Amino acid sequence: MRAAWFERVGPAREVLQIGMLSTPQPGPGEVLVRVAVSGINPHDTKKRSGWTGRPLAAARIVPHADGAGIIAAAGDGVAASRVGERVWFFRADTVRPGSGSAAEYALLPAAHAIPLSHDVEFAIGAALGVPGLTAYEAVFADGPVTGLVVLVHGGAGAVGGYAIQLANWNGARVIATVSSSEKAAYALARGAEAAIDYRSEDVAGRVLELTGGAGVDRIVEVDFGANLAIDVATIKPHGVIASYSSTRVRQPVLPYYELAVKGVVLRFVQGMILPEAKREAGARLLGVLCARRILLHPPLHRFPLSRIAEAHEALESGALIGKALIDVADLASS
Repeated sequence: MRAAWFERVGPAREVLQIGMLSTPQPGPGEVLVRVAVSGINPHDTKKRSGWTGRPLAAARIVPHADGAGIIAAAGDGVAASRVGERVWFFRADTVRPGSGSAAEYALLPAAHAIPLSHDVEFAIGAALGVPGLTAYEAVFADGPVTGLVVLVHGGAGAVGGYAIQLANWNGARVIATVSSSEKAAYALARGAEAAIDYRSEDVAGRVLELTGGAGVDRIVEVDFGANLAIDVATIKPHGVIASYSSTRVRQPVLPYYELAVKGVVLRFVQGMILPEAKREAGARLLGVLCARRILLHPPLHRFPLSRIAEAHEALESGALIGKALIDVADLASS
């Protein structure tokens, strides 16, 4: 099968290779998916660049965990009727060391392959995966948000855009932070009542102004260390800060008593390892909202497999509004 891979960490153009690899075969409880579109997440570029500081799981790493396609084969214990099913999937990097979706075929647990309606294109399915599940957990891990005020940092990101919509759909008031007027328009179109430019505005002051000084009930946090002062100032007593990343400040110093005096819940969200029940509930809700065309998806920036390095660079630039995707195979007629 044709695939992309890297054997050492470093800049995309220096380490990513494209060539032929053996097609894997599914074991018990696994499915082999013929990949139409592979989705790229920040986790993927951080792993490839060496940012995470973790050793590589294998001598050769096929990148990306998300994608969409058609089930080509099923292992023991998986219903044979699933072969030929259109699916969106996540965590294609869990079955074998070094496995991933930037290839013509991806191996994954059958439970990670979610049926995709025929009227939803593969590219949209490939954009859901980890961003959608992360947003679901960040918004709902501590219960419904109906009637609450939710602050979504990074409202123009893949996770942030879905988080705004999920909270809005559940009846919350949503305030977002962004870094440009273009990104503000993106967040507002997805249901935020206000979008605050953190580069030019006093975020904490604006949040308190918008909430009559009360602050917010929940915070969906994209950069925990960098935003701590804002979060401490704006979170209500007994509020929840659900953080899924801390990029600019990798090892934050926790202002313990400033949070403790409010009884704040600090939740670390990892959308890639949700408990089974939450994963199933999140996938089910995302699937329903997607099929009913309730969700607005991020702009889809599509690159052929031969330009995977360019796609990684686009995501890493921070300027991309939307989702970077790799078109692997044309399965449009399937």
